[in-house]
Amino acid sequence: MIRINGDGNKMKNSGQKKRIRTSDITITAAMAALVFLGTYIFKIPTISGYIHLGDCMILLTVALFGMKKGAAAGAIGGALADLLGGFFYWAAPTFLIKCMWALVMGAIMHKALRNRKGAFLAGAIVGGVLQVAAYTVVRVFIYGPSTALVEVPGLAVQTGAGVVLGFAIYKVLAKSGLAVRLTRRIADS
Repeated sequence: MIRINGDGNKMKNSGQKKRIRTSDITITAAMAALVFLGTYIFKIPTISGYIHLGDCMILLTVALFGMKKGAAAGAIGGALADLLGGFFYWAAPTFLIKCMWALVMGAIMHKALRNRKGAFLAGAIVGGVLQVAAYTVVRVFIYGPSTALVEVPGLAVQTGAGVVLGFAIYKVLAKSGLAVRLTRRIADS
């Protein structure tokens, strides 16, 4: 019996445990490092925070390598950026929220709308709206409801920028053929 796993790869004999491949660990670690660097180093200050490249790296990881790798890379890279950036109290919420965003995007892009036009944007936007809502709930507990609500527009701009940048980079990779070659090379290794 052949079945398709969560990342779109064929698995034989669904009763067997799937081994974690070295290439999967390597890709996830490399993408977590890019999420961290994109969040920690590349910052554009805004009124209530900053826009960074970390979110677009999460979205690219989901699009190119699947929702599991995207969730792990986003959670680890984002939480590390908070820890090392002095926002230690945000590390656990960031870990969970970035993981959620990647899983939602992956479920929409790779399952619900698989091979359909607009799947990237639909998944990224739905996950992004949930990210804004989740961060706002956490901010209510940390800063209070007034401050949390005032910061929603800034968070929405940050999230939207990540979606726009991620989509633009993904389209460039797709048009150049690099997206297909990357995913095939990883699948074959």
